[in-house]
Amino acid sequence: MFKYFPTNYVWNLSVDLAIEMGARIGEIEAMCAPLQEAARAPDAAGTQAFRETWVRMADQLCELAEEDRARGRQHSAGEKLRRAASYLITAERLQAHDAPGRIALYQRELALFLEGSRLMGDRVQRVEIPYEGKLLSALYLPAEGLKPGKRAPLLVQLNGLDSTKELKYLVGLPAWLAKRGVSSLIVDQPGTGEALRLQGMTARFDTEHWASRVVDWLEQHPEVDTKRIGCEGVSLGGYYCPRAVAFEPRFACGVVWGANHDWREVQKRRLEKEGDFPVPHYWAHVCWVWGAKDIPDFMRIAENVHLDGVLDRIRVPFLVTHGARDSQIPLKWAERTYEQLVNSPARELKVFTDREGGSQHASFDNSINAGHYIADWVAETLGARTAPHV
Repeated sequence: MFKYFPTNYVWNLSVDLAIEMGARIGEIEAMCAPLQEAARAPDAAGTQAFRETWVRMADQLCELAEEDRARGRQHSAGEKLRRAASYLITAERLQAHDAPGRIALYQRELALFLEGSRLMGDRVQRVEIPYEGKLLSALYLPAEGLKPGKRAPLLVQLNGLDSTKELKYLVGLPAWLAKRGVSSLIVDQPGTGEALRLQGMTARFDTEHWASRVVDWLEQHPEVDTKRIGCEGVSLGGYYCPRAVAFEPRFACGVVWGANHDWREVQKRRLEKEGDFPVPHYWAHVCWVWGAKDIPDFMRIAENVHLDGVLDRIRVPFLVTHGARDSQIPLKWAERTYEQLVNSPARELKVFTDREGGSQHASFDNSINAGHYIADWVAETLGARTAPHV
């Protein structure tokens, strides 16, 4: 794990995630060098200082992108805009949920991501899925080499507690899958991303409720092979995904990138100051995500967020991955998930160590080897390819 700030795990996690999204080390240094003292400050003051330096770099990149665009250099402009979006993602993620200007910051990041992608010629598309009289937003990336009239397998990808579809996209799994002939749908499910911030949809433990609507939508998509739809979840998605696959039989396989078998127990330990927090303002954040009025109300809701008595319903291949040195979610919970997949015809537990990299929580410290392992497993399981298409 790259530790720019010796005493601040949450900020180090954020910097590492930014690097995984494509941050440049020189820009990391320019943004973070003035923040050493702020990293030791209380959450409110520290995160405001963090936000200011990262937004300033995003502004600078946007100015440079406009200079590129004025000269017709769209690829260069687009790359800078997407990198600016990643810095805004990083800044916004650390703010208190009711911090002034947070929503405007988030909306700006959404716009920069899409405009940057367009200028780069990236085939990613923002799509909307009807749900409960509202819309779930998602990013769709088709498989490479998909011919007109043909259908490809697809992996639905779910956020964790504090990730968004743009963050997951920029880390790289959709692009790695596309090269292997697998399409991607990265969803801002209730409790995350646009669903939470712009539509007020909070998380729910019965994830099949919205996951089934996602599959309904995919069954109408002309480029999707409906018999080869898998599901993946990262971090808290390590709970959401198995639950969805257990109760939605149309999923053909499942993957967790960081298991999360018993999140209720993790919350009890966090109340006792055990384990690292993923974001500042943690208890206010989880209450916002789950629609709880206070911590006791949240703890009552969290009692349902576990997989005991659920996983024997899964009858499709399932991959459980975890970092050997995960300081947020102990490895024992990955082992518990694997042990309870008793009816999966092909279950696998893969623990990422220092040898492969990605040994921290959900491989945020070094995602590429772990991500390629997942992409290869998905391609093999869904009948795609693990070598260049000839």
